[in-house]
Amino acid sequence: MQEQSSSPPMRAAIDIGSNTIHIVVARCKPNNLDIVEDQLELVRIGESVTATGVISSEKCEATVATLRQYQTLALQHNADPILVVATEAIRQASNSQQFLDHLKHQTGLQVLLISGAAEATLTFYGATYEESREAASSRRLGVMDLGGGSMELVTAKNLHIDWRTSIPIGSGWLHDRYLPTNPPTPDDLAVAHTFLQTYLAGMRIKLPPSTLIVTGGSANSLLLLVRKAFRLDPSSNKLTHDDLMHCEGLLSALTAEEVSQRYNQPIARARILPAGALIIRTVMSRLNLQEISISSHGIREGVLLAYERFGKNWLERVNEEASTSHPSEGTGQQTHNGAESFVHSGKRMLEERVDKLLAWTDEVLRNEDIEAVHKMRVATRRLRATLDAFESCCEPKQFKKTYRHIKKIADLLGDARDTDVMLLGLQVQLEQALPEERAGIKWLIQRLNVYRQRKQQAMQDFFATLDEHALRKQVVSCIQEGALHHGKSQTHPGT
Repeated sequence: MQEQSSSPPMRAAIDIGSNTIHIVVARCKPNNLDIVEDQLELVRIGESVTATGVISSEKCEATVATLRQYQTLALQHNADPILVVATEAIRQASNSQQFLDHLKHQTGLQVLLISGAAEATLTFYGATYEESREAASSRRLGVMDLGGGSMELVTAKNLHIDWRTSIPIGSGWLHDRYLPTNPPTPDDLAVAHTFLQTYLAGMRIKLPPSTLIVTGGSANSLLLLVRKAFRLDPSSNKLTHDDLMHCEGLLSALTAEEVSQRYNQPIARARILPAGALIIRTVMSRLNLQEISISSHGIREGVLLAYERFGKNWLERVNEEASTSHPSEGTGQQTHNGAESFVHSGKRMLEERVDKLLAWTDEVLRNEDIEAVHKMRVATRRLRATLDAFESCCEPKQFKKTYRHIKKIADLLGDARDTDVMLLGLQVQLEQALPEERAGIKWLIQRLNVYRQRKQQAMQDFFATLDEHALRKQVVSCIQEGALHHGKSQTHPGT
């Protein structure tokens, strides 16, 4: 009886994220955890939030079912309390409060909606508790948590946080926004990379880490993929820049179904892995790192450690630490000059993108090379990706008006391009068809050619009235001096 009372208490922590709902049950000490259960479900709440802005009833009920399952698991281990936090997708959803109220009504669990700053701090606790202070003191340490709807990045010296950020970009979000095809096309990947490079360029990190620990479902799945596909030493938790390049090549060559079957990945995870690999590799390039460490620990372990260290007021203490961990260093908020630098960079990049777009106009109108339509269409998507990256310092009404204008151009080009692809496919079929099949294929080709001519005329009519100078001015004027300090600043990298 005496031995039982001296054993560490059993606690449970559940993280409701954009991709997964994850539970850890552990015997807890303030600086150590003995984990007895570690389970997750891929619910992808963020999928419905990205598509509609709300958490769908289907995702809501899936969350309830998963929480009930986890309650049972925690109670089997006599875990007390069961701590539950919710992160980016729920922060972004317009019906987040109704969602949280429904969860409490259905399960009795109090779900705490935490800030990005608190999420970053808790993730740092969880990802580093096994790090020795002696080893950590010799280098500048960073922790990156790549979730489905957000990414947290923390830097520290001697295991004391001195900078942190949370940005609303995650593997699920990037997949849903930029990589919908299965597998992703080279053009889709190029556009997504344009967005990431542009967005991450706005992160002003005063002292980049020399060592980076990456946590989250995508990071750990990529580590398993590299072990299986490229025979990485099973005891290694390191991934190199080249490893991620190989992953991207594999994931763009195979469908999610093939990846799932060959490499024992859940199908829902396999679909978003290309986005995860691209984000991690782009961050590594931004930080000039050739290698990272992968950790299976993160926010859940951080919650357990915080509770054990601070007691029932644990979240209040975490929020206090998050607010005093020098968040302004390198965030883009602290100086007017820093904000202007980002604004000026945005104006320059948008001007370059719109020039590259308009450079294809004459070739598209000549209609001699069908690849011109394709290249101009990709240019519109890259321009929109750059607008996305600088949305935080754009005037909202002007941004929406310009975005719609560029999308109209993209749609015109897309209709023509899709028809060109169908015609190419039918020409191949015609060459291989049996004699009795050729008449039908020729009829379809003829009809599509008529349709394509109408689309060409629509493009000619549109570009004949397009004022290129006015379009350049409209795009560049989306960004206004001082706009970064207004309502959209929370989505700016580093804020």
